[in-house]
Amino acid sequence: MSQNLFKWKHFEKEIILLCVRWYLKYPLSYRNLVDMMTERGLIITHTTIMRWVHQYSPIIDERIRKYLKQTNDSWRMDETYIKIKGKDAYLYKAVDSEGNTLDFYISEHRDKDAAKKFFKKALRAMHDQQPKGITTDKYGATEVAIIEEQYYRDLSCKTQHRMTKYLNNIIEQDHRFIKRKVKPGYSLIYPHCLMLEIALRLRSLELWIFLLHSVQENQLIRLFQL
Repeated sequence: MSQNLFKWKHFEKEIILLCVRWYLKYPLSYRNLVDMMTERGLIITHTTIMRWVHQYSPIIDERIRKYLKQTNDSWRMDETYIKIKGKDAYLYKAVDSEGNTLDFYISEHRDKDAAKKFFKKALRAMHDQQPKGITTDKYGATEVAIIEEQYYRDLSCKTQHRMTKYLNNIIEQDHRFIKRKVKPGYSLIYPHCLMLEIALRLRSLELWIFLLHSVQENQLIRLFQL
């Protein structure tokens, strides 16, 4: 299986995975990686690295998701805006009381439907559990979304909704790190690939925080030998 994934590739899989790993772990653009590879004697175009990221990020996501730390049942949820080609998009994200990422959702709108889609996505994740409490800001659409999710029994009726701003400091601080990660390279991305690009970075972010800060490159390569 691992051979088929890299069949007919011009570069060895170690080089491919190194570029994908660095791109997702550090705030680098594709052209930054081109310069770094050129200094190492490798001539690679930024579009080639972009294709590698789009092809292999979902596979890495799938294979290392089982290593995610189990989250607890105290959720901190918030939404923030990110600029996409000069337009606002909204990032819904939640962490538990220890700062472990639960999940995220990107939406063009900040409304009840977007909040409901986020909760459905988070509740499906294998590393998440039904929350006993959800802390949010005082945005009305989020409150309505929680009530409706409880009505349709996606959320437990025993789940407490707290609107306490100081308890959400942990997720507010997390937004700064997210924006630093997704900002580089936007001007280099083709418009039709932009949302996919942001999704790949954000979807894999919690995996890199947990795994790649302690796992070495050779261990990542072994994931493709399973």
